[in-house]
Amino acid sequence: MDQIGGDGGNGGSIYFIVDPNSNTLIDFRFTKKFKAENGENGSGNRCFGKSGKDLYVNVPRGTVVRDSETGKVIVDLSKPGQKELILKGGRGGKGNCHFATSTRQAPHFAVDGEKGKEKEIILELKLLADVGLLGFPNVGKSTILSRVTKATPKIADYHFTTIDPNLGVVKTEHGDSFVMADIPGIIEGASEGIGLGIQFLRHIERTRLLLHVIDVAGVEGRNPVNDFNKVNEELKKYSEKLSTRRQIIVANKIDSMQNTSNFEELEKTATQNNIEIFKISAVTGEGLNELFNHVAEILKTLPEEEIIDIEDRIVYTLEDDKDEFNIDIIKGEYIVTGPAVERLMGRVNIGDNESFAYLEKMIKKLGIDAELRRLGVKEGDSVKILEWEFEWYE
Repeated sequence: MDQIGGDGGNGGSIYFIVDPNSNTLIDFRFTKKFKAENGENGSGNRCFGKSGKDLYVNVPRGTVVRDSETGKVIVDLSKPGQKELILKGGRGGKGNCHFATSTRQAPHFAVDGEKGKEKEIILELKLLADVGLLGFPNVGKSTILSRVTKATPKIADYHFTTIDPNLGVVKTEHGDSFVMADIPGIIEGASEGIGLGIQFLRHIERTRLLLHVIDVAGVEGRNPVNDFNKVNEELKKYSEKLSTRRQIIVANKIDSMQNTSNFEELEKTATQNNIEIFKISAVTGEGLNELFNHVAEILKTLPEEEIIDIEDRIVYTLEDDKDEFNIDIIKGEYIVTGPAVERLMGRVNIGDNESFAYLEKMIKKLGIDAELRRLGVKEGDSVKILEWEFEWYE
């Protein structure tokens, strides 16, 4: 005796969730494939299959998800507690109960479920900080961070002591607090990848205010004004938007100055560029309270801003392209492709008459029939839908 079968369950979806206890993407180095649970098959007597469990993947705040094919952004996970759908589970099949009629109580036709989808993505982590310390190597950025936060960066008298960005929370004497990042030293050519290069320039994008630390004493024989110009040129080459970010010049190592000429020249440059300048000594602590009290007040006036440019935003979406198909005419043959027909052909059984009748119905419903006619298809012409070839008849 024929039975009426129930629907299959939907496949599980994959979500990414911002985890406040996660700080790195190290786990993704070892686990690179994630799969949600399959839906269960339906069975007789209208027994419906159970849907698969959704998969939730924890990522640190500041994770940017990109399409591996285009490099474009799918989603920017920068908000606390944010949850985003990355890949939607496939729809379960429809049992023959959907196609029963008064004259056909138990049809031999059902619709298969959709195959599970795969998506290759790239994960990129950008630090989230209110303030970024930038400048040439060995100008005292790590020392400043260690003096005003509980961060413990490596400090030594040689270049590139900091090879990973360090974060710390600054608490001012007035009770204000904010997050500050020590960005590894930028050198000339960083925007082209020289030195530590672009991998750290991208972290600066997430900051609202830049503290440009400069060795005003010229301990290593460098010119402070030249250093200021070179670093800003690298910012401009990397991102025009980043080059206009609010900036304060921090003239460090005043305890080692032999004379005031370097500071006076740097002060003129600051005035010409309409940039504030503060004198400090990270070693002795001179000027630090004044600087960071002022920073806290500035931050109150700076809005949170979207760092991802509009033109870089989502190109891949999770919405079903229900009516999307394309028809090409190659050597007289009509080739039909696209998401709509991929889903359709995955749900029909060509060898079953009832299923084939459903296919013909859906070809008309999707508009494929009308488009073929518009393109001039004639009786006897070959129409290829994915790997299946048909002869057109009126």
